[in-house]
Amino acid sequence: MLSLSSANLLELAAGEDSDFAASPRRFPLLPCLMDDAASIGTDDDAPASPTQRERRIVVTHRLPLRTAPDPSAPVGLAFSWDPDALALQLRAGFPSSSEVVHVGTLAVSIDRAHHASVSRILYERFRCLPVFIPADLHHRFYHDFCKHYLWPLLHYLLPLSPSSLGGLPFDRSLWLSYLSANKLFADRLIELLNPDDDLVWIHDYHLLALPTFLRRRSPRVKLGFFLHSPFPSSEIFRTIPVRDELLRALLNADLVGFHTFDYARHFLTSCSRLLGLDYQSKRGYIGIEYYGRTVTVKILPVGIDMGQLELVISSKETIAKVLELKATYSDKILMLGVDDVDLFKGIGMKLLAVEQLLEEHPQLRGRAVLVQINNPPRSEGKDVQEVQDEIGSISKRINERFGRPGYQPIVLINRTVPTYEKAAFYAVAECCVVNPVRDGMNLVPYEYTVYRQLSSALADSPKKSMIIVSEFIGCSPSLSGAIRVNPWNVNAVSEAINSAITMPDTEKQLRHEKHYKYVSSHDVPYWARSFDQDLQRACREHFNRRCWGIGFGMSFRVVALGPTFRKLSVEHIVGSYQKTKSRLILLDYDGTMIPQSSIDKKPSYEVISIINRLCTDPKNVVFLVSGRGKDELSKWFAPCEKLGISAEHGYFTRWKRDAPWESCMLAADFNWKKMAEPVMRLYMEATDGSAIEHKESGLVWHHQEADPDFGSCQAKELLDHLENVLANEPVVVKRGQHIVEVNPQGIGKGIVVENLMATVSSTGKALDFLLCIGDDRSDEDMFESISSYINDPSVLAIREVFACTVGQKPSKAKYYLDDTVEVIKLLQGLGNASCVQPPTSEQLPVAFEGSF
Repeated sequence: MLSLSSANLLELAAGEDSDFAASPRRFPLLPCLMDDAASIGTDDDAPASPTQRERRIVVTHRLPLRTAPDPSAPVGLAFSWDPDALALQLRAGFPSSSEVVHVGTLAVSIDRAHHASVSRILYERFRCLPVFIPADLHHRFYHDFCKHYLWPLLHYLLPLSPSSLGGLPFDRSLWLSYLSANKLFADRLIELLNPDDDLVWIHDYHLLALPTFLRRRSPRVKLGFFLHSPFPSSEIFRTIPVRDELLRALLNADLVGFHTFDYARHFLTSCSRLLGLDYQSKRGYIGIEYYGRTVTVKILPVGIDMGQLELVISSKETIAKVLELKATYSDKILMLGVDDVDLFKGIGMKLLAVEQLLEEHPQLRGRAVLVQINNPPRSEGKDVQEVQDEIGSISKRINERFGRPGYQPIVLINRTVPTYEKAAFYAVAECCVVNPVRDGMNLVPYEYTVYRQLSSALADSPKKSMIIVSEFIGCSPSLSGAIRVNPWNVNAVSEAINSAITMPDTEKQLRHEKHYKYVSSHDVPYWARSFDQDLQRACREHFNRRCWGIGFGMSFRVVALGPTFRKLSVEHIVGSYQKTKSRLILLDYDGTMIPQSSIDKKPSYEVISIINRLCTDPKNVVFLVSGRGKDELSKWFAPCEKLGISAEHGYFTRWKRDAPWESCMLAADFNWKKMAEPVMRLYMEATDGSAIEHKESGLVWHHQEADPDFGSCQAKELLDHLENVLANEPVVVKRGQHIVEVNPQGIGKGIVVENLMATVSSTGKALDFLLCIGDDRSDEDMFESISSYINDPSVLAIREVFACTVGQKPSKAKYYLDDTVEVIKLLQGLGNASCVQPPTSEQLPVAFEGSF
């Protein structure tokens, strides 16, 4: 059940659910900007209608449509599908039974008076829903923030000064424009969204904030996001002033996709370093635990549309152009480059490599030709003009040095090249050079491979090709037969071109076959189908959970917890407390009674006072169950005469202050410490910020103060190392939150709880109230033992059981409290409800001898 806002979160958690009527699907209307204080949508609990089929909503900055003037059309514009648009091509990967809706902007400005009519036309004819963004807002959103701030940063270009080439410094007003545009997308989506039937797939960096806006309005929406650009290292990403907001926005998706493992790794590292989140790999999937949800991270390089390329290469225009180019370059070695004009495509360095090639290999002069197709730039600014000027000056110099009548080593094509003409160049070129210094996927090598294979005009010659590809682009790992180069090393690129030209034909054929086999099988439908299936899998578990939103603005996130998991209210537990006569209260210390972040770990006067008040009630048995050492706990809780303490996860136990400590005799031999301590010390010395804690019964290696990534890596390594060294010893090696711990076998908080419940029940007075509160992984053992105990038919049932974790997170407990403040408040409420009476013959025993 979903709450409408964070204001009624307490009511929801207490189980006071409200029923919300389902909202029918609405026809898309004109967009309107949602107020910041607007509540979460109320249609998320509606059951799926049997007459509605699953729908995929594909959200991109631009709709996959072409627009042309047409006076005869209703609004003076003719619309048609754009066959080259990835958003259109991926439809082939969805189930044939599903409906596909596209949401995005149009490439042309539409008068406000025609918004409704254009929306209706596009939705009825194409199932496209246009987002209308005012021209000035769109310019600030797209050209200023996306293209001149965010895009350079994602490609590792920092705006070090106001005059930095290609990058603007952060401007909060532009950030607000970015949010406003993303919010308009969310408003448009909500008009038609049905979270029970729809899967939403958002694409690329223009819409990084959209998952937060959408999740805020519809917490149970099934949401995937794919980033088509690089994701920079955490050292670059952390320079963004709104870094946390962007990360949390991506984490509001159920599935986040990247082209390569490098990009995914940088994202995971940023989440770990900046947000303190843990991630792990399970059954081939990488998951980030985020407020009860597992956000799946998928690595899936996009492919090309084989069907579209087959149509292009078999067209009459393409065949004619291929024959023309073959005749033109019949006695030449044709190399091809196809790039957008921007800072990161490395066009200038490519030209310098060709210049060096001609210098060092005179035999290629007059034969080697590079045709460089420069696609029109997608952004505006001085950086684009400077790149164009650089390309022009270098190519002019090369042609003047090595050109002669009838021969130019560099042929620049600075215009929009028709698809058929581009395909013809691909088919004729013997070598394709793709050397961006940083890029997303870059499908040029894929298209080159397919066009070389499928060209009927080249049927009389063996199929072969050679690709020189930069190490810094997404397609590089997939092309194992390509010559990979560092584009910054002009000498290496020059030699790679020479190697490609002089390579034996048989080798070229083998490499070409390998590439074509991969490219043809990993096409766009394969990519879309794989992402779609994983999105359904990722959403399956979340969709059946209780969800509600917390936080404001861009810090909004959804908490997803089990259907029986609820907040423990003081009123509810006090009522049960007062009705019972035999109570057992079990309390963890660190993170439960005192915050983990606290520097002074000693209990406050308030904590001591509350515990004493609970202990003086003869109906209560109060126990502190902690991993800390007995001496430390004895000193801190000396004022608590009747408090029972179980230290070092249960190895030492005493029933009250004046009772002797009893230890578990199962683990009297600690010779294993002589083997474990040197190993831990080795890792402590190698890991700055780590430390070893010595306990009487165990050893703990802490890495909370170490570098997050290095500490985690070292912890994994230490865990494996200790397990191997101590394989034949009676110990258990565990990894906890920022720790690796070695304890004797048969010791644990779960065993402590089992023994305590059995001992109290053996007095002949049935236990009818049990409260257990903890916050970390070791406390989950207590909750599990309680669950097993109360489900055992051979023991008397406990009437009131409250297993409670601290923090909203997945747990074996059925209740939660938000923080240590609420824990103290709850215990204070119980203390106030206690009725102190003089001891009677029915008072519980104070001996614990032999129980452990």
